[in-house]
Amino acid sequence: MIEVTELRKHYGDVQAVDGVSFEIRAGEAFGLLGPNGAGKTTTIHITVGALAPDSGEVRIDGKPDPTRAETRAGVGVAPQDLAIYPVLTAEENLAFFAKLYGITGSRLKERVDWGLEFSGLTDRRKSRSVEFSGGMKRRLNLACAAVHEPRVLFCDEPTVGVDPQSRAHIFDRIEQLKAGGCTLIYTTHYMEEAQRLCDRVAIMDHGRILACDTVDALIAHHGGDSIVEAELLAVPSNRDTLGGEIDGDRLRVQTDKPFDAIAELGRSGVEVGELRVDRPDLERVFLALTGRSLRD
Repeated sequence: MIEVTELRKHYGDVQAVDGVSFEIRAGEAFGLLGPNGAGKTTTIHITVGALAPDSGEVRIDGKPDPTRAETRAGVGVAPQDLAIYPVLTAEENLAFFAKLYGITGSRLKERVDWGLEFSGLTDRRKSRSVEFSGGMKRRLNLACAAVHEPRVLFCDEPTVGVDPQSRAHIFDRIEQLKAGGCTLIYTTHYMEEAQRLCDRVAIMDHGRILACDTVDALIAHHGGDSIVEAELLAVPSNRDTLGGEIDGDRLRVQTDKPFDAIAELGRSGVEVGELRVDRPDLERVFLALTGRSLRD
C-alpha cells in the first residue's frame, strides 16, 4: 500500500531525514515513533506530498508522487495542529472538507451525518468549533480527515491534550476505521497507544529508522528482562538463597521467566507482602533505543 524508499531531507546543516525506508501493508496500523526532532514530522510531510524530499521515493497504492491529485484523493490527514475552522460549525467543517474531495448532494449529507456520529457531535452539529473543548476539537479533526473515506489515513498525535473519555472515543473510532480496511499511519508520544493500536512500529531517531517490527518482536529483542520486586516481611539471614538484590526489605530479581522466579520465592518459605512484576513494554524499548536524554 505505501512504499517509502531512501528518503532524505536536510535543512541547512541538519539532516532531518537520512535514508528512511519502510513499507506499510494495506489495512495495517503502522506506528512511527521517535523523540522530538527525530524526523517523524518531516517524514510524514514528505509521505503525504506536503514537502519535497531531497532524494528518495514515495509510492501510495502503487502510484508514485504523492503530490498528484489522484493519489491525494485516497489520503486523509489528521494533523497535530488542528485543521478545523473555529468560525464554522461542526457540520460546516465536515461539509467543507467533504466538498474539497468532490462530495456533493445527498452523498454530502450522508458523509456529514457520518462525521457527526463518528465524532460524537451530532447534538452539537450547529455549534461553532471555537466553543468546543480540546477533546471535541480533536474528535472533529479526525472526522474531517476521514469524511471522504480515504484508503490511507495519517494520524499525527491525535490524542494530544484530550480527556480520558475523548481519548477512549478516538481509540474506538481508529479501530473502527482499521476494521473497515483503512490503512493507518500513527504517530504518538504515548507508548501505550502504539502498543494497543499498531500492528507494527518503527522507532526513529536522528533521521533514521532504528528498528521496525511488531510490538511483541520489538519487546522480545530490545525490552530486556522482567523485574520481580517483592516486599520481604522477614529478611532471611542467608540472603544468597533468594537470588537477586536485596535493598532493605525489598527483593529485586531480574529474569526472563518472572513466574518461575515467583514460584521459587514461594518455595523458599520467605514471607512476602507486596509483590510486583514489571514486564518489558514498548516504552522500555523506546528508551533503550533512543536513550534517556531530554529532547526539547
